Amino acid sequence: MQVDRVRERMRSHRPRRVAEEARRQAAVAAVLRDGPVGAEVLLIQRAENPVDPWSGHMAFPGGRRDPGDDRLLATALRETREEIGLDLSGAEHLGHVDDLEAVARGRILDLVIRPHVFAWTGPLPDLKPNYEVATVVWAPVGPMIAGEIDTVRPWREGTATYRLPAYDVEGRIVWGLTYRMLRSLFAIMEG
Repeated sequence: MQVDRVRERMRSHRPRRVAEEARRQAAVAAVLRDGPVGAEVLLIQRAENPVDPWSGHMAFPGGRRDPGDDRLLATALRETREEIGLDLSGAEHLGHVDDLEAVARGRILDLVIRPHVFAWTGPLPDLKPNYEVATVVWAPVGPMIAGEIDTVRPWREGTATYRLPAYDVEGRIVWGLTYRMLRSLFAIMEG
């Protein structure tokens, strides 16, 4: 799958929008590029932090909306620049996938996240992760869509253990919110 196909599919997508109704809002950036074997998506591994409910998780760059952000697209742009030093003003904004209610530690939060999708086409500048980011990974999309790197992530809630769907990206487990956002994006891509 190439980014051109994603661009075509995103044009006709009409996302579910609920973020404007939420008291707390956030946005992330799903950055796609054409790699050596098809489309790749940029993921970060969040730094370990005991006060972060998503500490150490694989994620998209992004975060909570600041009062100075005039819209959620501005949040995605600002957070990506702050977290990994990537200025997306030169990337093509393809739109966004469905808004998603945030869940942390098994609880639905009063936070709605809007995943914005971007196509990166030129040479990539050196990425400079800040203190919130442990590492940056370009993950091939094809193996995720094909189910080649499917796995499960055990989640314990009280005495019950659940097996949550996930991807194994180079030994890093992508699950939870990021997995759900990727599945939404892939549903559009597969159209």
